[in-house]
Amino acid sequence: MQKPRLNFWQIWNMSFGFLGIQFGWGLQMANMSAIYSYLGANANALAILWLAAPVTGVLIQPLIGQSSDRVWTRLGRRRPFILGGAILASLALVLMPNCPSVWMAAGLLWVLDGTINASMQPFRALVADNLPEEQNAQGFAIQSLFIGLGGTIASALPWMMTNWFGVTSEGAGQGHIPNSVRLSFYIGAVAFMGAVLWTVFSTREYPPSDSELAAIRARKFDWTLGLGQIFALVFHLPRRMWELGLVQFFTWIGMFAMWVYFPPAVARNIFHASPGSVEMEASGSWSGFCFAAYNAMCFIFSFVLLWGTKYTGPKLMHILCLAVGALGLATVPLTSDKYHLLISMTAIGIAWASILSMPYAMLAPALPKEKIGVMMGMFNLFIVLPQIAASSLLGWILKSYLHSEPMNALVLGGASMGLAALLTLVVVTFKKTGGEPG
Repeated sequence: MQKPRLNFWQIWNMSFGFLGIQFGWGLQMANMSAIYSYLGANANALAILWLAAPVTGVLIQPLIGQSSDRVWTRLGRRRPFILGGAILASLALVLMPNCPSVWMAAGLLWVLDGTINASMQPFRALVADNLPEEQNAQGFAIQSLFIGLGGTIASALPWMMTNWFGVTSEGAGQGHIPNSVRLSFYIGAVAFMGAVLWTVFSTREYPPSDSELAAIRARKFDWTLGLGQIFALVFHLPRRMWELGLVQFFTWIGMFAMWVYFPPAVARNIFHASPGSVEMEASGSWSGFCFAAYNAMCFIFSFVLLWGTKYTGPKLMHILCLAVGALGLATVPLTSDKYHLLISMTAIGIAWASILSMPYAMLAPALPKEKIGVMMGMFNLFIVLPQIAASSLLGWILKSYLHSEPMNALVLGGASMGLAALLTLVVVTFKKTGGEPG
């Protein structure tokens, strides 16, 4: 079937739910290390406590992708999974800032990440389902726009609660999570649910043909939940996915290092804070503000992607953006002033906008139509496997080779992202057919 071109507002509505999903991710990325620190965790343990996000991604995204490929309901193919994940994730956001211990917070993080993944994965497939190939880059760029906007607001919420709305820090300190963080998570839950509902009820999906619908109805229940067929697909993935997977591996090691170690690095080297101190809360708020800054740049730069990729193609654009981000991340330790950190965050935001869109724009044309959902989910393995590796090894590397200094982990992350830019240049290939950009 030749898919018709969608206008800007149709793509906008289809992607709007990503605004809410990023409230979930943004609050987590900016605050979980601080929450763990409030509850008594030390820096060397932070990486392993973040293991939930990548592991749940490995399990959830391929299963949700394959399941959504194989169903059709009154709400369509992808939207039931988007809605179900959003309901559960919103509940987890409400509960998270009320955890009394590190291990309760770590356990709830597994629930939160699993449900966010369940809601997020079908969004990627929805764009590939509904847009013709020549609009793929635009569709994923608009998703980046919403991710940047949602991440900006979510990351800055604790800072806004304190500095704009006068929320007091009563109850903050060792073993207690500040009121500003609690309220931010509650607001995030409402935003998550509201944005997803907008997409669910404003977007239609193309129904399957009569033969596809008959095949769906005739399919017997698979007691392996499709895992066997997912494993078999590993040996039949398109070459493009393996090429981009190598790039993704080193890209996401860099991003993971920043999410985990930027807050403690700022607390130690910029604010000289001790656990439970006023400086500790101030450093946590400023780290969140810095995360908001890179997400704001992601939002702004997404407009550049919408225009610029028409001339550069997604490959060259991605190379340039990763190189800028690598430079920004590696130079964080060179500053001693909190405001100078915003320069590095600007560079990282440029890379983040591309990371969230260009790999998918390069991948989508290489996927078979009937397996878009499951293969998009499997592509997520190249995001979560490096995070699992980083979760397992970064704490040991930090302690054994980097003198337990979080700033050194940021330099390592910048080097990894720079390698990803180089690999994009020399590894990712395109056939000059079908209108694919080089």
